[in-house]
Amino acid sequence: MVERPDPGSIPETPGSYQFLDANGQVLYVGKAKNLRHRVNSYFGKKSNIAPRTIQMLNEAAQVEWIQVNNELESLLLEFNLIKQHRPRFNIDLKDDKSYPYLSISLDKEWPRAAVVRERKRKGSRYFGPYAQAGAIRDTLDLLIRSFPVRTCSDSKLREHQRNGKPCLLFHIEKCCGPCVNEVTKDEYTTIVNDLMRVVGGDTKEIQSRLDAQMGEASNNLEYEAAARFRDQLKSVRQVAAKQQIVGNEDEQFDVVVFSGDELQVAVQVFYVRHGKVVGRKGSIMDRVEELNSAEVLNEIISSHYRNELTYGIPRNILVEELPAEAELLCEWLSSEKNGKVQFRIPERGGKKELLRTVSLNAEEEFLRYRMKRANDHNSRSKALNELQLALDLPNAPLRIECFDMSHLQGTDYVGSMVVLEDGIPNPSAYRRFKIKDVHGNDDYAAMEEVLTRRLKAFLKEEDAPVEERSSKFAYPPQLLLVDGGRGQLGVAIRVVEELGLKERIPVAALAKRLEEVFLPGYDQSVLLPRTSEALYLLQRIRDESHRFAIEYHRKLRSKRMTGSVLDGVPGFGAERRKRLIKELGSVKAIQKATKEDLKSISWLPNSVAISLYEKIHTQVNR
Repeated sequence: MVERPDPGSIPETPGSYQFLDANGQVLYVGKAKNLRHRVNSYFGKKSNIAPRTIQMLNEAAQVEWIQVNNELESLLLEFNLIKQHRPRFNIDLKDDKSYPYLSISLDKEWPRAAVVRERKRKGSRYFGPYAQAGAIRDTLDLLIRSFPVRTCSDSKLREHQRNGKPCLLFHIEKCCGPCVNEVTKDEYTTIVNDLMRVVGGDTKEIQSRLDAQMGEASNNLEYEAAARFRDQLKSVRQVAAKQQIVGNEDEQFDVVVFSGDELQVAVQVFYVRHGKVVGRKGSIMDRVEELNSAEVLNEIISSHYRNELTYGIPRNILVEELPAEAELLCEWLSSEKNGKVQFRIPERGGKKELLRTVSLNAEEEFLRYRMKRANDHNSRSKALNELQLALDLPNAPLRIECFDMSHLQGTDYVGSMVVLEDGIPNPSAYRRFKIKDVHGNDDYAAMEEVLTRRLKAFLKEEDAPVEERSSKFAYPPQLLLVDGGRGQLGVAIRVVEELGLKERIPVAALAKRLEEVFLPGYDQSVLLPRTSEALYLLQRIRDESHRFAIEYHRKLRSKRMTGSVLDGVPGFGAERRKRLIKELGSVKAIQKATKEDLKSISWLPNSVAISLYEKIHTQVNR
């Protein structure tokens, strides 16, 4: 546990403080108006400190701080340090589900509209999130009748550009045909911009323009054109009708509400633009410290607006009560927006009713999450506690790493490392190892190489300066599990002993035959009850490591088998190779294909088809 620093050494100035563990990893970042008062508050009576904060203090080895000139600088410094270190004890908003977004790929030559679940690509503009994927798909289908932006994939666009023929969507007037130059760049840009304005709730000007164009076409006796404008106007009005009207046309505001208990809260944010609800987002947030509701709201606002800027920062943010540092947050948000931002508590009317609606959403989301959390959390806690007792571990194994090998008669040897943290798989921490120094079929030597590489990487991270460390192997496992029996266990024991980690990292092996667990120093294996949560947890991580290893092995084997025949052809990269194998069925089928067969494939350039045919048959003739 971290020791209390000399109170006189802590400055009485604004700044940011950081708790670090024994490996120098940042566990928690906070800010303070007065660093001395804030840091000292962590070392009072434990009865006055939240359980999660006590857990953080127990894992921390030291506390550091950085002085700044004022509160705003301390807030910005806190944001930057959280973004840099991603401390696991800091409050973080986690989406309570994967919401759909409408994506417009503005970085493409011909932007594409698509419904997606993740917001990842730079250069794309996103609208949402929306509560239901079906609703936004219906809206998009309705809109492209009036604003026929392409919805096909980039590969399909290139295929039709080569063929010089449009797809079915063009013929049914759901695409304006950029693939065959049926629309100019300027015209297409106008269509895309109009689509984005309608989805964003700004429909007044577009409706007026379409109404005027319909009237003008009708006066000129251009009845077909007038009918098209009429249909477009109808579509825009239908979309506008679906957007809940809660304010005046020039109003832009967000509604932020939360509901929860002493452990976690459910957060609901509704986005209102041009007086209409255009999106919503739900998140779950852990309560790290003992905070009152105003302080919790302060953390929610800070986390939300430093991470989520789909719709930008509005002029007003509606809340049920003011956040604890409302003035400071307004100063920061105003500087980010380059315009005044304020918090408002509506007292009556439509905004009061909307606030109540959002609050009910938050309460319902939290009730659903609490039921799920009770089941998941109880079973995970039970499993970890059972493991600690059954395997005689010093602590509950909050981080478990499991290792497995995969090969085919000694070829394409690979190893896998999968990780459970708090009983939950953490795919971002998974690692793959391509065996370098083992030749032939030797599982023990391969396991020794993988474990040695992994643990040496940890020791290297541990010895490096804090600022030079990465997160790949920074944390040691609290249980190192190998797939196998006594032989694999012996390898694991030998590696941790040789690296001086015997006292720090417990090891075990799980044999599949009888689901036996082998431990160092025990003659008899441990047989966990068939219905125990602990056995289920071990089986799950063992099966996951097996799947992960086989997946990597198959990838390498496929690359080796296809590469020998299909590699080295100019213009025939990984994507085309994968597509050709899928289209013809196998590498063997590609080898049997004639030159005319390959040239007849519409998406494969003739020069590449000829080069591929010559490469294959040159190798065969040898």
